[in-house]
Amino acid sequence: MCRSEIAVIVIMRIMGAFALLAIFAVFFPYSWMNACHEYMGLGTLPDEPIVSYLARSLSAFYAVQGTIALGISSDIRRYRPLVAMWAVLVTLMGAMMTWIDLTSGMPPSWTWSEGPPTIVVGLVVLWLQRKIKAASDATTH
Repeated sequence: MCRSEIAVIVIMRIMGAFALLAIFAVFFPYSWMNACHEYMGLGTLPDEPIVSYLARSLSAFYAVQGTIALGISSDIRRYRPLVAMWAVLVTLMGAMMTWIDLTSGMPPSWTWSEGPPTIVVGLVVLWLQRKIKAASDATTH
């Protein structure tokens, strides 16, 4: 296994593990969500059904995404097309999150620590995938 393959596996597992941690937030009581909201300087979290639904469903979505990343990382050669698709989607998600954060008035520290690093991760995995493909093509000829 080459260094690029190991790097892709490590990146996907780190991303997957952190995303999977969001499962805990699905079950946070309102008081915990509000404390996080206030800690970020965003004031009191509205105690409305849509807020609870969006926060919990997004956390569940992240947990699912993390599980998928962990699964794909178990055999990146077999799932090569899925690795590339994952990297493209992560890049696009990072761009969308940056736009959402900027237009939603999120604090700059939140915006710049969420979207741009996600874009970088996606682009790095795409670049590493190309290196892996080039290396495997060179060894098969």
